[in-house]
Amino acid sequence: MASPARVLLADDHALVRQGVRLILDGEPDLTVVAEAGDGAEAVGLARARDVDLAVLDIAMPRMTGLQAARELSRRLPDLRILVLTMYDNEQYFFEALKAGASGYVLKSAADRDLVGACRAAVRDEPFVYPGAERALVRSYLDHLHRGVDLPARPVTEREEEILKLVAEGHTSKEIGELLFISAKTVERHRANLLHKLGMRDRLELTRYAIRAGLIEP
Repeated sequence: MASPARVLLADDHALVRQGVRLILDGEPDLTVVAEAGDGAEAVGLARARDVDLAVLDIAMPRMTGLQAARELSRRLPDLRILVLTMYDNEQYFFEALKAGASGYVLKSAADRDLVGACRAAVRDEPFVYPGAERALVRSYLDHLHRGVDLPARPVTEREEEILKLVAEGHTSKEIGELLFISAKTVERHRANLLHKLGMRDRLELTRYAIRAGLIEP
């Protein structure tokens, strides 16, 4: 009998992690071997542990699930990734796929969909929650027929990382230490963000970060 797939679970709410763990550990072919409270911790654990699948919440402190997925896809290309989220959102879905996730599961339907999504991911097959396929395909085809590109990212991945940390109240020195860059580089990215987004201060950046789903209000 094959060994169960080893799962890393990342969510900043302990109760959510506990509930998801109960679902997954109840299956003979899945076992949660590590838990993280934010995206940065998830990246560290995935690199340190022998993990087959990472299940990542989108909205987490320090580093979102999408940011963690991008980082993990670069560093651990064989790792399978699922996004588990409360957001029934087309933009997040496409961003998750671009970030390297093979599936997108709604928390509201986790008891129904999560196990199947995990098994599909381990088999290197895509998973989209029921009810989303028609809407997503219809929307995508509509974009193509009208000659409209999918929404472009307004900021770079690095700028997004810095925007999130600025909005969370970290100093330039703290952000530099987290991202392994100098405080001066952080300040330059921050100035670029303010200019690019037409904003004046941290408060406006924070409001933008909330609207973009990088932090919770």
